[in-house]
Amino acid sequence: MRRFLIRLRLLALVPGLLSFASILMLCLYLPAIAAAGQKQPHKPEPVYPALLNLGEMPAGTPPVNTAPSISTGADGKNARSIAAAPSVTAAAAVLMDAATGQVLWAKNARQPRPPASTTKIMTALLALEGGKLDRVVTVGPHAASVGESSMHLFAGEKLTLEQLLYGALLRSGNDACVAIAEHIAGSEGNFVLLMNQKARELGALNTHFCNPNGLPAQGHLSSAYDLALLTRYAFQNPAFNRIVSTRTKDLGGRYYFNNTNHLLWSYQGADGVKTGTTNAAGKCLVASATREGRRLITVVLHSDDRYADTMDLLDYGFARFKNVKACRAGGILAQVPVSEGVMPEVPLVCDRELTVTVPADRPQVLTTRVRTLPALTAPVADGMPAGELTVLVDGQPVAGARLLTGQTVERLPAYQLWWGRLTAGREKSEC
Repeated sequence: MRRFLIRLRLLALVPGLLSFASILMLCLYLPAIAAAGQKQPHKPEPVYPALLNLGEMPAGTPPVNTAPSISTGADGKNARSIAAAPSVTAAAAVLMDAATGQVLWAKNARQPRPPASTTKIMTALLALEGGKLDRVVTVGPHAASVGESSMHLFAGEKLTLEQLLYGALLRSGNDACVAIAEHIAGSEGNFVLLMNQKARELGALNTHFCNPNGLPAQGHLSSAYDLALLTRYAFQNPAFNRIVSTRTKDLGGRYYFNNTNHLLWSYQGADGVKTGTTNAAGKCLVASATREGRRLITVVLHSDDRYADTMDLLDYGFARFKNVKACRAGGILAQVPVSEGVMPEVPLVCDRELTVTVPADRPQVLTTRVRTLPALTAPVADGMPAGELTVLVDGQPVAGARLLTGQTVERLPAYQLWWGRLTAGREKSEC
């Protein structure tokens, strides 16, 4: 009887011992379970490319309705219509918005042609990136011997790099360009290599330079689009902007320059850039103008009237298009589910402000396309790439940005994850 009672007491203790053993085992193995369930942090995706260019439209085909729009002047009379599609005599031309890089009108814009002295835009760009404006340059005999349009430098003459840039961009001095090239790269040939390398880096794929000044040479070619692209990049340099917008410059002594770009005197808001003329290239002009905060770039190559062509293009661009903000930096554009996190989802924000150019009379042609990862697994860091935004105008992609996670999402504690899996397993078994 006594033995029977002892056995009963032992059996009564078994559930408690089992419960204590279960807890003990759970404590021992919980760190291992958590470690096994811990996933590696999400690796950032490769940087999404930012699309910058709309690309060339067929020559003579404007992107908006070509019906003339008659404006009314202050005197109540009909003013000259400037909203009709431009009539351009140039063999090749392009109109580009400087802020967005979108092409607003184009004619043979990617056709390689002799660029003449518009070449000097690239020469100035490399000089500003590779030299110091106050550095004194000694003119070599080779530079002094270059003819055609020149500053009439002589060997051994000393000028600053800034003075030579004024001579190259205002006076269109071929000799100044060679002096710059020798100063920056040691020789004209080395400098030309740098010019072509820079052109490729910037996407000027139809450009090949043979010299720094644009004098006729076989294979020395560029396109209207490429020249607009180079100019848009050069505008990031304040010194370049200052020089190309200067009408006259007195360097003292025998150097007094009038800018060869007569548009600076004749068109409201004109602020650049460079003329070019040879028999093969014809009359060329890369120009820019700014009105109400909008800057446009035009290029006309082999034109019968480069100034009239340029003004028609600028009038068209200012009258028929406007810039609108497609998204602001930090603006929430989407939500992505997060598994195993303290929050069920994380907001995605735009990594930059995007401004695009749209037809002024059809702003509704602006649309956006958002693509995101299907889900993320905690932990999620703030600023992780998780999607992309594409902005389209008339169905064409014109700009893009990455979508980044807008906040940190911590991982749930291991015991909560374990309990969640356990209860989920029970629910499945009951079903």
